[in-house]
Amino acid sequence: MAERGDPGQGRGQRRRRDPGRGRRRDRRVYLVSHPVLFALLAASRQAPVRRLGRTVLVHAPGPYADALRRVPLDRLAEGTTAGAAQRATGTGGFLFDEDGADHRQARRDAATVFGSDGVSRLRPVWLEVLRRRFAPLADGAEVDVVDVVAELSGASTAALLAVAVPAHALTAAARAAAITAARGHLPGLRWPGGARRDRAATARAAAALAELLGVPAGDAGRASMLAVASVNTTMAAIPRAVAWCADDGLWPAADSAGTRAALVAEMLRVTAPSPVLPRVAAGAAELAGTRVRAGDRLLLVARHAARAGAPRPDPADPVPAAIGQLVFGTGPHRCPGARLAQAQLDDVLAELAPYRPVVTGARVDRRSALPGWARLTLRAAR
Repeated sequence: MAERGDPGQGRGQRRRRDPGRGRRRDRRVYLVSHPVLFALLAASRQAPVRRLGRTVLVHAPGPYADALRRVPLDRLAEGTTAGAAQRATGTGGFLFDEDGADHRQARRDAATVFGSDGVSRLRPVWLEVLRRRFAPLADGAEVDVVDVVAELSGASTAALLAVAVPAHALTAAARAAAITAARGHLPGLRWPGGARRDRAATARAAAALAELLGVPAGDAGRASMLAVASVNTTMAAIPRAVAWCADDGLWPAADSAGTRAALVAEMLRVTAPSPVLPRVAAGAAELAGTRVRAGDRLLLVARHAARAGAPRPDPADPVPAAIGQLVFGTGPHRCPGARLAQAQLDDVLAELAPYRPVVTGARVDRRSALPGWARLTLRAAR
C-alpha cells in the first residue's frame, strides 16, 4: 500500500496537527500485512481470556502476566517462539528453547550481552549510521527510514556478534529466516503441500544465515537466534514509531532528554513490535477462570495486554510502567533485549527531532514476520 503526503503539503510546510493520524496509519500495518490475525485478535478481545478449541487467547494484563509467570510451558512444542526460532536458525540452544538451569544461565549471559556495558559498546556503531544517513534531511532531501534502520540493525547485530558481515546483507538474511519460519504460525488458508514447501524454504534460509555469519558450529545456534530476534524486532518497531511521532507532532517531546524516555516507552507500547507471543502449555492451569490443559496453544496478545490500542501515546501522561512494559514480557520470560531496543529508539528519535520530519511516502511490508513498513520516507519540515 503506497501513500503520498497530504494535498498541499510542500517542502517546509506543516500539516495541521491531527492526534489520530498516527494510530490510523499504524493500523494499516496490521490490516495490510496480517489481516486474518488482526481480525482474529480484534474479534476476541472483549474477553480477558477466550478459548477457541485448543487455542486460548489471552488479552488482559493480569492473565497475560500470569501465563508467563505461572503456567508451565512446553518450550520445544510446535507453534511456539522456540519452535519458530529453531526453524529460522536450523538449531536451538539459546534462551528460547531452554529450561531450568540452562535457561537461567542463558538469561545471565543475555544480561551481559544486552546490559548497559553491551549497549555502551554498540552505541557508537548505530550512532554513526544515524548521523550519516539522516544528514541529507538538512538539505531538503528525502530519507527512507526503513533502509536506514536496515543498516542500523545489521551493523549493530554484526558488532554484537563480532562478525564482519555487510549490514544490509545480515538484515536481509535474518528477515528471510524469520519470514519463512513464521509462516506456519499465521492463521489462514493453506495450499496443499504448503507446509512441506515452507519447511524446505525455512531450511534454505537458515542455512544461508548460518553461512553468512560464518561463526563456529558450536556458536551457530546462539548467533543465528540473536540475529533473527534483534533484526526483526528492530525493523518492526523503529520505523513505525518514527511515523507515529511525525503524524502526531511528537517531535518536541523527542527533542528533550527530559521527556524522550517517556516517549520511547510509549512508542514501544503502542507499536508492540512482537504483538503476539505463541506458547504451548506443558501442564494444567487456570487463567481468569478459563481452564488451561496441557497441550493447549496459548496466544498471549502483548498488543492488548500493554494497551497498545488505547490510550494514544502521551509522554506527559504515560500508562503505568507495569502495563506498558508488558510488550517485553515479564518475569522469567522478559525480553533480554529491552534495554537495547529502548536505547536504539531513543537515539533515533533524538537524531530526527531537530528536523521535525514529516512522512512523504509509506508502503506496508506484506511479507514481514512482524508488522512493519517496507518503505517510509521523510522530509524535514524546517
